[in-house]
Amino acid sequence: MAIDEKRYLELADSTLSRVLRAFDEVDTDDADLDVAGDVIALRFRDGSRAVLNTQRPTRQLWLAGNARAWHFDWDEPSGTWLDDTGSGAELFATLVDLTKRGAGIDVRFEDPR
Repeated sequence: MAIDEKRYLELADSTLSRVLRAFDEVDTDDADLDVAGDVIALRFRDGSRAVLNTQRPTRQLWLAGNARAWHFDWDEPSGTWLDDTGSGAELFATLVDLTKRGAGIDVRFEDPR
């Protein structure tokens, strides 16, 4: 069942804020962020990039990086953003992997609960 617009906007906003907080303490030589509205563009030390943004019409968060793309739906039972292909990919775990590959560092996302 799809989430309603208000819930989606709250979740998307809190998720983007969580990403920004996680990279606050990261050296900009390792991972640099550009933010424009609801788009976060990351540039990693090795020159690779990733982009996270909201997709309001589908109520998803989209992530692209390393020549791949993921479309994440909110999964209420698990309280996580899961890839809509059924692969089991979770948004924050995917960002951790992209950051490890691109910057060689472990980024940590605080649990909002």
